[in-house]
Amino acid sequence: MDSCTHKLYHVHGFDSRKLLEDYLSDKPDMVFGDDSLVFPIENLLKTFTVGHIKGDILVDISLGSMIHHLYSACEFFNHMIVLKVQDRCILELKRWVDTRTGAFQWEHAEQLHAEIEGNSDESQDKNIKVRSALQHVLKCDLEKENITDPIDLPPADCIISCGLLDVISKDQDDYVRYIRKFSKLLKPGGHLLFVGMLEATYITVGKDKMHVFTYDEDIARKVLVGEGFVIDRCEVKTRTNMSDLIDYKAAIFMAAHKANADPDPNVVKSIVCSGPRTETST
Repeated sequence: MDSCTHKLYHVHGFDSRKLLEDYLSDKPDMVFGDDSLVFPIENLLKTFTVGHIKGDILVDISLGSMIHHLYSACEFFNHMIVLKVQDRCILELKRWVDTRTGAFQWEHAEQLHAEIEGNSDESQDKNIKVRSALQHVLKCDLEKENITDPIDLPPADCIISCGLLDVISKDQDDYVRYIRKFSKLLKPGGHLLFVGMLEATYITVGKDKMHVFTYDEDIARKVLVGEGFVIDRCEVKTRTNMSDLIDYKAAIFMAAHKANADPDPNVVKSIVCSGPRTETST
């Protein structure tokens, strides 16, 4: 199947529970743990604790109904607002927030976070802290100028986006456009943290093969700089698992902060089309 015929995440929908089970669960045959669980938890924990990123409001706009990446954030932000494109993702997430029967269980990720944090012997219930800080789960429309219209969100201190940019962007122009929309939700100086999949073309969820925008580290860096961000940290982990459910080559984590001045809207095109980067990973 050609990538142009793959389904689009935010247009066609998908099985949100199947995504969690295949890519984020503790099932014995779930092979993505190092990339989908350990990698984001390690990098977010390091970024928050070492980078001293904190504030009042964090906005999360990520793929599916995942919450494991919020375990670190709940220690540094008073309020967390989660935005979702699909109703099924909202229902799945609210089932967990409200501790309803049948909710996806995140105890394995909670324990993993405690081990990485070095507190595996302490009885810290991250799930309670996340539920307490998670104030709102809202539906958003990515095609609107204000993606939360008619609600105007207060400017955020930080935005986390895990996997979403990859599956909503049909091409590089879309990728730039969505980062620009995310940027509008941030305060000047606010931080954007994202996890993505490099050089992928599809992700399989149940019977559906979903489109993934193909990009590399250079493109991610240059788009962020072109949109007025200063890159603080970038980590790339080469894929080691074996599965044909998805064809990415590596996982990427990027942390950047928004410069005070608005970028020139014509800059990003020239930057993306320029030669190889000279900046080294931090």
